[in-house]
Order: sequence, then C-alpha cells, then structure tokens
Amino acid sequence: MNSFHGKIPRNFHRSCLLRSFSINHNQLEGSLPRSLVNCLELEVLDVGNNNLKDTFPNWLGNLDLQVLVLRGNRFCGHLDDFEGRFSFSHLRIIDLSHNDFNGHLPSKFFENLHAISSGSENKGDAKYMRYDYYESFIITTKGLEMHLRRILIALMVIDFSNNRFNGKIPETLGELHSLIVLNLSHNSLTGPIPSLLGNLSALESLDLSSNKLEGEIPTELVNLIFLEVLNLSWNNLMGLIPRGKQFDTFTNDSYIGNLGLCGLPLSKECSNEQNLEPKPTKSGEDGDAVNWKFSILMGYGCGLVCGLSMGYIVFTTGKPWWLVRIIERGQQKYVVRGKIRRSGGRK
Repeated sequence: MNSFHGKIPRNFHRSCLLRSFSINHNQLEGSLPRSLVNCLELEVLDVGNNNLKDTFPNWLGNLDLQVLVLRGNRFCGHLDDFEGRFSFSHLRIIDLSHNDFNGHLPSKFFENLHAISSGSENKGDAKYMRYDYYESFIITTKGLEMHLRRILIALMVIDFSNNRFNGKIPETLGELHSLIVLNLSHNSLTGPIPSLLGNLSALESLDLSSNKLEGEIPTELVNLIFLEVLNLSWNNLMGLIPRGKQFDTFTNDSYIGNLGLCGLPLSKECSNEQNLEPKPTKSGEDGDAVNWKFSILMGYGCGLVCGLSMGYIVFTTGKPWWLVRIIERGQQKYVVRGKIRRSGGRK
C-alpha cells in the first residue's frame, strides 16, 4: 500500500528464506520473477492490485504455498496446462479475481488441492498461520472485502471471479470438503450447477452470479447447513427453488435475473408443469395400474347411479315422453327375447 512502481527485482537468490512476500496495492508492472522458485519456504505470496501482466504462475506449484493472491492485475491466459507437474497441494487460499484469465476451469487443478479437500481442519479450533501480521491482506468473503491481520488455518477460499472463464463448472470442486468460500461470479460459465457441490459440507459462501448457468438448482445444495451467503443471480436457471434448512433464509436477491425460476422467495408461482414430480421409476408402475383401474371403476359406479336416478324420474313423472317410449320398446324386446329363450326357439 505504497506508490512503488517499476518491475519486481528478478534476482531472488538460491538461499532465499522468504516465507511471506506481500507487495499488494502498489503500481508495479511487468511479470512475476521466475527466481521466486528459489524461495523454497515461501508460504504467502500476495501481489494483488498492481499492474502486473503475466500468465498463471504454474511454476510456483512446486513450492509449499498456502496463500496465493493475484487479484486486480492483468494476468491472462489459460490455467489448464498442469498434467500433474505442479500440484499446489498446500494451497488454502487462492484469489485470481479481477484479471483476464480465460478458457475452461481445469479439473486437474482442483484435484490437486489436497489441503482443501482433506477435511482435517476443525472449524471450532481458532488456529492461525504462524505469521500473524498481515495488516493489508484483503480477501472477499460473503460479499464483503475483509482486511485480515491473521490468517485462520481453517479459512479455505477459492475466488476466480471477474475473469473470462467459460465452459462447465468441474465436478471435482465437490471434493473440496473443507472449502469455506467459493466465488466463480462474473465469468461466462455454462451448463448446470453440479449437484456434487452439495458435498461441500463446510461451505459458508457460494457466489455463482452473472454467468450463463442453466438448468435447475440442485436440491442437494439444501444440505449445506453452514451456508450463510448464496448468490445465483443473473443466470439462465429455471424450475422450482429448493426449500428447507438454510435455503429458507435467502431472499429474492439470491435469485434475481433468472426468468425461469419460480417459487418462494420469489413472487412468481410455478405452473402445474413446473410443479410436477419426477416421472416414477419402474417400481411405481404397479401403483399407476391400480390408479387406472380404480378410475375406471369409479366411472362405472357414477354412470350406474346416474342411470338409476334418471330411470326413477322418468317412470314417476312420465317425462320426457320420448325417453319413456325408448325404455318401453327396450322392455318389450327384452320380454320377447326371454320367451324365445325359454321355449328353445329361434328369432
């Protein structure tokens, strides 16, 4: 948070013992120096809010980085060239927001985030990373920018918002069981919301707004009992909004801009088609057959009652005369046929 300008020095020595390198909120330009890989003990790298222009530093994946903040620069290009060479297995916080990254979100990258997927941290333990002075460390969580002096070990964050990522959301994100904040908003992501996101049992903030997501909201998301912030606005979602648990606490703001959504908390009611239950499986076919037969029997019963009632009215009142004539002719034919049968004759 100064007015430093120019480029970051390129000559990080092989004996570099840096554990934290924070130069955010300056006016630095150029690319990240590759000699940072000499800092084998580097755990925190924060170069956010500068004018750096570079591709994603996958070469940092061989370090034991726990915090990587590149937000608010001009980083660009794809993230999909990993192939197991760079794992980033110790990352707990990665913030790539407000850059110019594009292409698909790489499944392999999320598979390698073992520190977030392990689920070994206890949410009740207020343990911090060993460096307790990050006065200018900023992170966006639950829709708010927070200045952190100390970093909770249990704070697991992925923020890829405000870029140009496209394609589907990888289902491998559903394996990051310790993730607290997931922000993929303001991109061009398509396809459905993966139902496996319902496995993120520790998730407290989910922002998928301003994308091109489609389909229904997975009912599995109702299982996210710690979810405090949900933003699915400005997508192409449709169908009935799930209800129950935390979903009963979210307001219209979580869903605006999705013309196909209906049900509470929106004022738009669902049509009969949108309210239909899923088609029954094979096990439900017997029940359908019983209902069909029951409907037929009900129809016969109603017809019989109506016929008897009408006949009683006709015989007691003699009206209408044409119906009386039809009934009398029918009775005469019935009597004649009965006599012929009893005599063994033929018509």
